[in-house]
Amino acid sequence: MTATDQIIGPILAETEWLKALRYDLHRHPEIGYEEHRTSTLIADTLAGWGIPVHRGIGKTGVVGVIQNGKSDRALGLRADIDALPITEHNRFAHASVHGGRMHACGHDGHAVMLLTAAQYLSKHRNFDGTVYLVFQPAEEWGGGAREMIQDGLLDRFPMQAIFGLHNWPGLPVGHFAIRAGPVTASSNEFVVTIHGRATHAALPHEGIDPIPVACQIVQGFQTILTRNKRPTDTGVLSVTTIRAGEAVNVIPDVCELRGTVRTFTDDTLNVIEQRMRQIANGVCDAFGATCTLEFLRKYPPTINHHRETNFARSVLRGFAGPHRVHEFEPTTGAEDFSFYLLQKPGCYFFIGNGDGQHRAEGHGAGTCRLHSPSYDFNDALIPVGGSMWVRLVEAWFKELTDPA
Repeated sequence: MTATDQIIGPILAETEWLKALRYDLHRHPEIGYEEHRTSTLIADTLAGWGIPVHRGIGKTGVVGVIQNGKSDRALGLRADIDALPITEHNRFAHASVHGGRMHACGHDGHAVMLLTAAQYLSKHRNFDGTVYLVFQPAEEWGGGAREMIQDGLLDRFPMQAIFGLHNWPGLPVGHFAIRAGPVTASSNEFVVTIHGRATHAALPHEGIDPIPVACQIVQGFQTILTRNKRPTDTGVLSVTTIRAGEAVNVIPDVCELRGTVRTFTDDTLNVIEQRMRQIANGVCDAFGATCTLEFLRKYPPTINHHRETNFARSVLRGFAGPHRVHEFEPTTGAEDFSFYLLQKPGCYFFIGNGDGQHRAEGHGAGTCRLHSPSYDFNDALIPVGGSMWVRLVEAWFKELTDPA
């Protein structure tokens, strides 16, 4: 048995139309909080199927509501809808028509998989309760999940649990990956601004050069990972930009360091931030410079709840077969589904996108990896993901109504 064997017949019959819808979304990518065309297309599609729609939640988010029976039980399913500020290298017919914007992470496919399930569930309604279809903006950088929650999502649509997924290149189509506990890391950004004293480059003794100070700070930061946090605790600290100076014969006043920190626990993050401040201030003191350190905690780690993960794993095994459901290795990438899991029980898991052989003629020369300008979502996932969502919904409500 494979996931392909379990595709629901009426969903398979709609595949070509749904594929065309995905191509439309891919051609017209919109980045965070600018998804006006995208959210309108999604909302109008849902409304065309008779599904009540709520627009403008979290600025450009959409929620569809499918209700059946008399139960007050409710389940949330989430798909992200935003694109990335990347110039697409693909030249096939459905490539982006907007320079510098691209669906390089497959959110176009995520949206269509959830729409696929919505169409079937609205027609057949083989459950007792309410399904909330959450189409979320600004996952990539703007914290769209947090924005929707702050806009009343969980109060207006009181779900008992929420599930989400992401496509995963390298994992074969029809396969899934899942785990309880941490699946993605927190995402945090920092800016260190070092203040020295400008002078002529030929007279360095008359100034305080912030550039050697910056170099010492960068080196010192790396010792946090090897000498301050526990070796068994995962942590990433990357300085990704260094900016200083305007002329080759002038020692500048200021040097700026920017970068990111990723961890799976707040305890590890607290250690890293504290030591960063101590090292930056201490190094500056030694050189006669001063500095400020801004530390922005953006996304918390995504930590799956055990009960909901065990439930989803059981559904996936029944749908795809046990040998096609794998234990996911946590990634230090980040995902704002974490904000939902701080408020509600749930699970975030992964569906295989294949190895890139699915891409149409004219694709870019790069790999089919997430955030690559040569990436494209695998349309074979549309009926697989849509059917899987349906089976998860049906199983969730059935589990709640069956006697223990």
